[in-house]
Amino acid sequence: MLIRNMYEKDLKRVHEIECSIFSKPWTEADFKNSIEDHNNIYLIVEEQDDIVAYCGLWGVVGEGQINNVAVIKECRCLGIGRAMIATMLQLGREQGLEAFTLEVRISNLSAIALYHKLGFQDAGIRKNFYEEPTDDALIMWL
Repeated sequence: MLIRNMYEKDLKRVHEIECSIFSKPWTEADFKNSIEDHNNIYLIVEEQDDIVAYCGLWGVVGEGQINNVAVIKECRCLGIGRAMIATMLQLGREQGLEAFTLEVRISNLSAIALYHKLGFQDAGIRKNFYEEPTDDALIMWL
């Protein structure tokens, strides 16, 4: 498993994964704009020369807003997500970020369990935050 920065050459594969997982996927341009901002951290995970996961955060005034976390179905529950997010949090701290937040579907129990293992705490609910299907978001902070 190789965890590294996301580059423009990765965007096609990242977008493919994004479209396979999320009902309202980001565009390649969304990712391109995000990786070009020096305040942001975007990582990918490679297994056997294929991108199998990615994550990202926007750094804003000492805080990191985690916007993207995705692991392909075949690679879930193997520790890839945990290693990737832990690396992102470490890099964020090295950039001076002191707190991290994210929203996750209230129905995504496996992701919530992972975030709890990483030290995130539940902070509130955003009603009907997600569409297709409609779902509440759990707000979490670390």
